[in-house]
Amino acid sequence: PAASLLYPYGLDHHDQKNPKLDDGSSKKLSLAVPFTFYSKEYRNLYVNNNGVISFDTRVNQYTPDPFPLADGRTFVAPYWADVDNVRGGDVFYRETTDPTLLARITKNINQYFPKISYTATWAFVATWDHVAYYGSTTNKGNTFQAVLTTDTKKSFIILNYWDIQWTTGAASDGDPETGLGGTPAHAGFNSGDETNFYNIPGSQTEAIINITKTSNVNVPGRWVFQVDDFKVTGVPTEVPKVANSNNCWL
Repeated sequence: PAASLLYPYGLDHHDQKNPKLDDGSSKKLSLAVPFTFYSKEYRNLYVNNNGVISFDTRVNQYTPDPFPLADGRTFVAPYWADVDNVRGGDVFYRETTDPTLLARITKNINQYFPKISYTATWAFVATWDHVAYYGSTTNKGNTFQAVLTTDTKKSFIILNYWDIQWTTGAASDGDPETGLGGTPAHAGFNSGDETNFYNIPGSQTEAIINITKTSNVNVPGRWVFQVDDFKVTGVPTEVPKVANSNNCWL
């Protein structure tokens, strides 16, 4: 079930919802606690429809660029691509100190990073729920989630990929019928200093469709990183294979 990978989300969990607007974003969100990303503290962020959480500035760009970006934008890209939530799906977010959720996040971080003492005191959950792609002629949708969490000293980001059915919007040279081809989605982290960045294997290739099967913490579809002083651990060296129509690995 989705519940096993995704943390709870939606209006029942007091989420806010982004406007139905192609290339739109949330309003500027002021955080109750600072979040440290690449050794810098941030107090504001935006949840952008096109699969990006950005610090201090909106991201309306729909075709992803490879990291590192040359323009100083600092952001997390769970799945940067041309989402069109007018065509379908919703983008949810909330800031939370719910004890049940924090306990679950704490348990997960402790499992994945047993040598690090960590108890979550805050989280920010953003979920793209069955979002369509720009120019789509189908009902294909992607469901993925980003969770930012801190104990005021250490910060982690959890990326959950539940259902990925498309990689590319039509304005990024994707096929309107398949949502594939062109310049595929990008997943990773950009520090904003033009030097430090991380690209999840398969980014901007057709293999990104299989991000639901990859992981750096042995949980298919989940990637977790310590981001206060950015560290990459447990990353598979092989880029995911692309399955053919018979589900055989090429």
